[in-house]
Amino acid sequence: MTNLKSFMSRQELLGLLAIAVLIFVVMPLAMDIFRLNLFGKYLTYAFVAVGLVLCWGMGGILSLGQGVFFGLGGYCMAMYLKLEASTPEATAIQSTPGIPDFMDWNQITALPWFWEPFNSLTFSLLAILVLPALFAFIVGAAMFKRRVGGVYFAIITQAIAAILTILIIGQQGYTGGVNGITDLRTLKGWDIRTDDAKYILYYVNGALLLGVLVLSLIVTKSKLGRLLVAVRDQEDRVRFSGYDVSNIKIFVFCFAAVLSAIGGAMFTLQVGFMSPSFVGIVPSIEMVIFCAVGGRLSIFGAVYGTLLVNWAKTTFSETFPELWLFGLGALFIAVVLVFPNGLSGLYRSYLAPYVDRWLSGKGGKEKAVPATAPGFETDPSAKPAE
Repeated sequence: MTNLKSFMSRQELLGLLAIAVLIFVVMPLAMDIFRLNLFGKYLTYAFVAVGLVLCWGMGGILSLGQGVFFGLGGYCMAMYLKLEASTPEATAIQSTPGIPDFMDWNQITALPWFWEPFNSLTFSLLAILVLPALFAFIVGAAMFKRRVGGVYFAIITQAIAAILTILIIGQQGYTGGVNGITDLRTLKGWDIRTDDAKYILYYVNGALLLGVLVLSLIVTKSKLGRLLVAVRDQEDRVRFSGYDVSNIKIFVFCFAAVLSAIGGAMFTLQVGFMSPSFVGIVPSIEMVIFCAVGGRLSIFGAVYGTLLVNWAKTTFSETFPELWLFGLGALFIAVVLVFPNGLSGLYRSYLAPYVDRWLSGKGGKEKAVPATAPGFETDPSAKPAE
């Protein structure tokens, strides 16, 4: 228990418990399998939003290309699933049996060499973690070692997202093109399209998200987390103190990339396809919006922000198909004008003092210490850098 308190306060533990109850109890009881699977898809975006809290909120590194890493993780999983669905027996009607259907349509007669390793599930799982981290390391080292940051870094990551989207669409015979990789059926012979499989994948997704939240909390409470905040606020002072600022930025950028890739892999499993529409500029900006609505300084707020924005997007599009974009835009404007710190700021202003009073057992006799919240953490900038 002592070790637990060393990196997680009572309010943060309560916040983690609240998210667990929401994911594992409230949603399954309140929704049918269609809606539950839909919210499971939303939760895969939360991996990206949590990574952005660390990268943007704590480190001050705004990336407008997180869809790249989301897509890399999704495509790695999709490649394995597609190969499993493309056995010679299942593709006997093709001109070249044993290869994915879109390759046959594009007159490719042999499986490309870079597809071969994805016949192995072990390799595919490792690729989901390693490839995005490696790509983020290359981009981060090229930028941060040359002290490229701020708006320039944001524009460069946005350009990378656009380039990768064009590359995927242009190489249709190897990537499935604009349609992506579709018709994914089984994982090691287990049919992922059934209702039972969707329930299981939803719970696996939720468990992974909770694990990511705990891991991210550990990072924020560590010396690295304090250094991230110091780099965001006083980069030159940290550099003059003897720390390699570029290495700190590279690490958090790679960490956020891996979290995004895990979300992309789970998206592919739950939805059953992956396409370039989740890689480009628009989805990457939407992922930043998820983080901003929840509060870019709050790890748990990122989850709620992701669920709120996607729920609003779905609701508006179903109820007002011609006006839903205006409704969604109005939601964003309202959040920026009324709650500039997102949902976490709203919580800190109105609810956190009461929760803190209740947890301290003072029963309102003494004034509560303001602005600590379960998962809606106190502004990390208040902590001194070491």
